[in-house]
Amino acid sequence: MEPNSAKRGMVRRLYDWVLSWANTPYGTPALFILSFLESSFFPIPPDVLQVALSAGKPRRAFWYATVSLAGSVMGAFLGFLIGYAFWAVTQDFFFNYVFHEDVFRKVEGYYDDNAFLAIFTAAFTPIPYKIFTIAAGVCQISLWTLLIASIFGRGTRFYLVAAIMFFFGFNP
Repeated sequence: MEPNSAKRGMVRRLYDWVLSWANTPYGTPALFILSFLESSFFPIPPDVLQVALSAGKPRRAFWYATVSLAGSVMGAFLGFLIGYAFWAVTQDFFFNYVFHEDVFRKVEGYYDDNAFLAIFTAAFTPIPYKIFTIAAGVCQISLWTLLIASIFGRGTRFYLVAAIMFFFGFNP
């Protein structure tokens, strides 16, 4: 089996595992933990579980967005800490298993242009947010910049998902 297909198989198994939490009483705590971990190293975005939970209970969609936002912003601090304090001992792991070094170097360049906009954009879009939180620590971006851009970017993303699920979701 090719290494890429093995990696895709692992990601697919993680994806299925994440979705399985939607059918348990622990879906909301799992959403918080997933949101927290995805901000620093976990490969599956929290939107997957947020949508699954919201599909089952559309009236709670905004609560799930709040849980996602809280976990994600708190996880951003973990990413920052990894980059700021532990980068020397963790960079090989991240470059080998989480993201490519050339992408990381691009992010460093984005921070030279406009750190707030770079973090906001990564927080709102499907761009891997974890690269930006870790790079923020490595580049010693202000924690306030990270926090405010993350709140606005992630908040916009998660509450947009919540609004779609609330107004157009379904209750099977």
